[in-house]
Formats: sequence, structure tokens, C-alpha cells
Amino acid sequence: MTDRPTPRSIFLFWLPLFATWLMMGVEGPYLAAIIARMPDAKFNLAAHGVSYAFALLAEAPVIMLMSAATALVTDAQSFRKLRKFAQALGAGATGMLVLVLLPPVHRFVLRELLHLPPEVADLTYGALWLLLPWPAAIGYRRFLQGVLIRSGRTRLVAYGTVVRVAAMSVVALTGFTLLDVPGAWIGAMSLSAGVVAEATAARWMAASTVRQLLDAPAGAVAVPGVAEGGEPLTYRGIAAFYYPLALTSLIGLSVQPMLTFFMGRSTYPLESLATFPVVQSLTFIFRTVGLSFQDTAIALMGPKHRHLPELKSYARTIGLAAAGGMALVAFTPLSDFWFRTLSGLTPELAAFAVAPARVVAFLPALTVLLTLQRAILVNVRRTRPITIATALEVTFIAISFATLGWGFDLVGVTAAFASFVVGRLVANSYLAVRCRQVIRETAG
Repeated sequence: MTDRPTPRSIFLFWLPLFATWLMMGVEGPYLAAIIARMPDAKFNLAAHGVSYAFALLAEAPVIMLMSAATALVTDAQSFRKLRKFAQALGAGATGMLVLVLLPPVHRFVLRELLHLPPEVADLTYGALWLLLPWPAAIGYRRFLQGVLIRSGRTRLVAYGTVVRVAAMSVVALTGFTLLDVPGAWIGAMSLSAGVVAEATAARWMAASTVRQLLDAPAGAVAVPGVAEGGEPLTYRGIAAFYYPLALTSLIGLSVQPMLTFFMGRSTYPLESLATFPVVQSLTFIFRTVGLSFQDTAIALMGPKHRHLPELKSYARTIGLAAAGGMALVAFTPLSDFWFRTLSGLTPELAAFAVAPARVVAFLPALTVLLTLQRAILVNVRRTRPITIATALEVTFIAISFATLGWGFDLVGVTAAFASFVVGRLVANSYLAVRCRQVIRETAG
């Protein structure tokens, strides 16, 4: 982009990506509401949250493929290289999930390490089998969506998510009305069906863009960060760029399994495990504002952070709007409507959900700041500070939970979300220093 972006042009580029993330954000509350209305809701909600935590951990190696494709895919050679790289990552991520399903491993992890009640452990094990297609499908569609974003076709990304939500809804409602299976298993089936359908749609919608890339003369467009006539993209170059991002995801997505372990040994463990996915889903809806902004900022930043002032102004606006929306739900009677009427929680479980929702009310604004900071660093291919920031965040989450949950006997789910906020503040503070350094160097 050579012209200065306006708030309108940023909005039009970002809106389809936001719609995509928002539709994904709706998945959690939607499935939790169905599970909460089925038999043994407390056990099944807990199992759904635990199995989803493992699914997130398994997808960690592939989650950044969208950003990698947005930044690196510019011609046939770079497309083919990154595609093979993505396929290898997808196979490895699936292998991680298979490893957890081995009987000796799952017995140790679910029963002894996480200390889950037998009913929850058994439901989780069945759900993990149904989530087996999840990591490979996520990786494949995120790679193709990055290609679409790079070409400016963000609207097609949103269309793919419509397909995902539709497929998930069909399976969820069919399971709810016709199948006599546990709610946690219906949730897992629905999630897998949705991502497989979305990956299939992404392949179809990206076909013309891929053909253009493959038909273009070799070296017609330089790889970002490589001068004209420089060396083509290599697997070593991809790995050097991607490794810190993948490690960032792995560290970041380990938070939910870690907190699951902590909550299982905290005050009110079963209630905390049951309400955690419900509160997490609510916060995710408002965090989608920031999560969708990262690839927008990467695509629109321009050389030497040319368009950073416009992106900062836009980020400030959407960050405050997201935090305001979360606070409106958390601090008003809308919380009762959300947790009891929409989510279907019992009055007992709904009471456990209100305090953590209020604790994380400002987290959506911090998420917008984090994604802008990451975009600044990705723009100059400095991904290592992102990994360090995530490691700091997870470390302080663990320290904060140990202090609040075990030291002060705070309810597990409240301690978990309070720890989220502390960790994110630490990460934002570290990245603020590194981003200022990068911007000064770029300006110089």
C-alpha cells in the first residue's frame, strides 16, 4: 500500500477478518449453551473445556501459518515452499494429539497429572478422539487464508468462516436432538466438522489466487525483506522466521492446559473447570477485535512502519470499544442474562462466572495493543521478542495463580482470569520497550 490508509480503508480491510474471528468466538458460547442443556452438564462442560484446551495445544505449531503466509507468500516458489512446510507442521501437530490418546499417556495426564474426576476424564478421552482432525485442518485453512489476505481478498476469509459455523451448527443441533451421546462429545464432533468444512471451502475459494501465483514468472515479485535478485525463500529461512512464532503459540496455548491443572487443585475445582470455558468464550468474543487486527496491521503497515500512526489511532479506537463492550456485559444485569439465559448455567455456576468476567473486563484492549506490537515486530522480521514476551506472560500467569489461587485461596476460576491480566500486562510492557527500539532503528 502506497497511499496513506484512512480509518475507512483500514475498517474495510479489517472488517471481514473481524467477522471471521467473531464467528469463531461465537462457537464457544454456542456449544457451551447446548452442552449446558444436556444431561450431566457440569461434568460435560468440564470435559469440553479440558478437551478444547488440548486441541488448542495441538494446534499451536500451525496457528501462526496465517501470519507467515501473509508475510512471506509472494510468488510460486515461496508458495510451494511454505505449503510443504505447512503440511509437515500439520502432520506433526496431529501426531501430538495422537500421543495424548495412547492409553498409558492419557491415563497419566488426565487422571494423575490433571487430577480430573473419573467421569470428566472418560468424557475428555472420547472428545479428544473426535477432535483428531482439528490441528491439520486448522493449519491447512490458515495457510490458505494467509494467501488470501496477502492478495487483499479478506472477504473470502469471512465467507469460509460462515461455512464453518454452518457446518458446526448442523452437527451440534443434530447431536442435541437425535443422538444419545454425551454433550462433550457433541461439542468435539461439531468443532471438527466445522474446521474440516472451512478448510475445504478455503481450498476452493483460494484456487484462483493460487493459480495466479503458480503461473507468475519465477522471481516476478520479491519476497518481503529480500532485495530484488536476492536468494529465494528457503526452508531454513522459513524456519528462522517461523520458529519464534510457533514457539510463541506453543507457549501461549499452553496456558489453558496449565490453568486446568491449577484449577483442579484449587478452591471449588469442579465449579471452576465447568465455568472456565463459559467465561473464556465470553472474553474471546471481545478479544476477537484485537486478534483479527494483527494480520490487518501486518498487511497494511508498509515499509519502515510508514503507516503506523494511522494503525495506532485505529487500534486505540477499537481497543476501547472492545473493553467497553466487555465491561457492559460484566458489570450490568447483562451478565445474568448471558450466563443463565444464553449460556444455560445453573444459578450456582452462574454465580461463579461473574467475578472472573469482571476481572478481565479490560483484557480486550490489552489484546489489541499486543497484536499491534506483534505486527510492528513481524514487519521487520524480528519475531524473537514476541516469543520472549509470551514466555514472560505465561511465567507471570503461573506465579500469579500460585499466589492468588493457592496462597490466598481465591476461587480457582477467578484466580485464573486475574492471572491472565497480570501476565498480559507484563507482556505488553516488555513489547512496548522492544517496539520503541525497533521504530527508532527503522526511522534512523
